[in-house]
Amino acid sequence: MSDKRDYYEVLGVAKEADATELKKAFRSLARKYHPDKNDAPDADEKFKEIQEAYAVLSDNDKRRNYDRFGHNGPGGSPFGPGGFQGFNINLDDILGGDFFSSMFGGRSSRSSRQQGNDILIRHEIDLVSVLEGGKEELEIDLPATCSDCEGTGAKDGVTTQCNECDGVGQVRVRQQIGPFVQDSVRACQYCQGSGRTYASKCKSCSGDGIQSESQVLRFSIPKGAQEGTRLRMRGKGQPAPQGRGAAGDLFIELIIEEHPWFERNGMDLIMSLPLGFTALALGSSVVLPHIDGKDLVIKIPSGTNSGDTITIDARGLPSSRGIGRGDVVILCKLHMPKKFDKGTKKALEDLRMNLDGKTEMMDKIIADAKDRRN
Repeated sequence: MSDKRDYYEVLGVAKEADATELKKAFRSLARKYHPDKNDAPDADEKFKEIQEAYAVLSDNDKRRNYDRFGHNGPGGSPFGPGGFQGFNINLDDILGGDFFSSMFGGRSSRSSRQQGNDILIRHEIDLVSVLEGGKEELEIDLPATCSDCEGTGAKDGVTTQCNECDGVGQVRVRQQIGPFVQDSVRACQYCQGSGRTYASKCKSCSGDGIQSESQVLRFSIPKGAQEGTRLRMRGKGQPAPQGRGAAGDLFIELIIEEHPWFERNGMDLIMSLPLGFTALALGSSVVLPHIDGKDLVIKIPSGTNSGDTITIDARGLPSSRGIGRGDVVILCKLHMPKKFDKGTKKALEDLRMNLDGKTEMMDKIIADAKDRRN
């Protein structure tokens, strides 16, 4: 008895499996074990084993023979004296064109339609624009269809049918992939998939069919826009090659410029506020200009510790859904001067006992821990 594994076991199907189940199992396993997708040492051997099992079970005569005799059928291998050497099968039908296109760089007929490339530009906005939204205008040089040749790249726009592909723009290519023969459709390299060729290049665009053109873009900034938000302008990208097909899209990526003191956290605005000891101990009030046009009044209660936070409700940024605003969160910090003059030093020395108190350090540490936990 041969030491080969049972073909049904190889594909993971029951003996009663029909053609649809066989194809589904083969497709799944072939995707998993193809050597170009799986770098395991035994992937190549498993892939061949899967192919051989499918080759037998998908052929009614070979399957009938195998069901009766197993691997020891009359005449040896069901593939003749030379054994399994592969067979002519269109793998696009079994595995789908996209599978082999992704591995070998080919193009299936489904992706042969030409389209211009997309363009990405970055545009900086401030927090006021995030708060209020609004209209923006941007003047920029963008690729556009050459007006002299209408995008064909040909002198005076005169083109002829490509002889290589008969004007179709695609050619069929046959290649050997392991034991299989695959037929694939690719863009014609002579006409770059356009189906048209020309004798002389257009002088204005050097045969590219594209010229740079200054354009004014008008677009809207959504309220609450996030860093990296991309606005899409359909058909404003690069024109299709030779003027045949749709232009690509233009994407505007929003970059939010750094604010002098605010940091953004979702809808909230966070800032650090350095304060002197007396402002923390006795209380104080700080007024700052704010992005909404109204002054931000920050009231520091007496006895505030360095590290405490103050929250001002509904003065942050709006939600991208347009519902409500976030908060402004202020972190109070003790501002310690780097140097003191002699008079200030003496005054501080006189105040040391009153400020520090007579409580032992260990008692202070334990009291502070209790305050944090409560």
